[in-house]
Amino acid sequence: MEVIEIFGFVGALLIGVTLGLIGGGGSILTVPVLVYLFHFSPVTATAYSLFVVGSSSLVGAIQNVKKKLVDFKTTVLFALPAFMTVYITRKYIVPIIPEDILSIGNFVLNKDVAIMLLFAFIMIFSSYSMIKGKCEHCEEAKDVLVSYNIPMILLEGIVIGFITGIVGAGGGFLIIPALVVLAKLSMKRAVATSLLIIAIKSLIGFLGDVQNLQIDWSFLLVFTSFSIVGMFIGVYLGNFVKGKKLKKFFGWFVLVMGIYILINEFRR
Repeated sequence: MEVIEIFGFVGALLIGVTLGLIGGGGSILTVPVLVYLFHFSPVTATAYSLFVVGSSSLVGAIQNVKKKLVDFKTTVLFALPAFMTVYITRKYIVPIIPEDILSIGNFVLNKDVAIMLLFAFIMIFSSYSMIKGKCEHCEEAKDVLVSYNIPMILLEGIVIGFITGIVGAGGGFLIIPALVVLAKLSMKRAVATSLLIIAIKSLIGFLGDVQNLQIDWSFLLVFTSFSIVGMFIGVYLGNFVKGKKLKKFFGWFVLVMGIYILINEFRR
């Protein structure tokens, strides 16, 4: 095993630790680790990311179901349009994106670069929400009677499903505020419910890739195992370290990574 691959599996462990500590964000690192340390193409990396994110989130979601923190009606309303969209995106839209999207003189924007650039912008956007801390309305919803803005929930599910399908990120930084604002869930229940939504849509999205890509199952299962172990470590460390402070630090790290990817891909 090469040294760079060892760093890659350490990265998988850290992805899980981050998920366990701050309840999200770790999935945003999965694609860069797979692309830059294991040298997978962005299309394959986003597919593998869906499996890693979905499996890790499912483990956390099962724990939250046992604690009775998951709102199943909200999960169905939100996950249904999301998983339909992410499946369609992975099965039909991603494969038909042309290899060369734009050509101006000597400048050629190909499919791989476009996916990484979009991913970098998503990283920068998500880093802002982490650095900022609390979302604007997140403290408005406590444990009150749940009410739904169904049209907006369905629309949000479609948008997040499409983003997840293209870049392979779980989208927790978008889902949690949406559940608080649109479904009026308390912050605690929103975080717990979002894990189940992420697990469902990511794993179903991955099914679209199984039919289109050659999957290296031995690698994928080992990488995912490292991530799941890391998540349990993160949950344990969360008893001693405050996740809110780490989330802001992690936000700055994601911002730097996003800028690095932008520069790296433009240089390519």
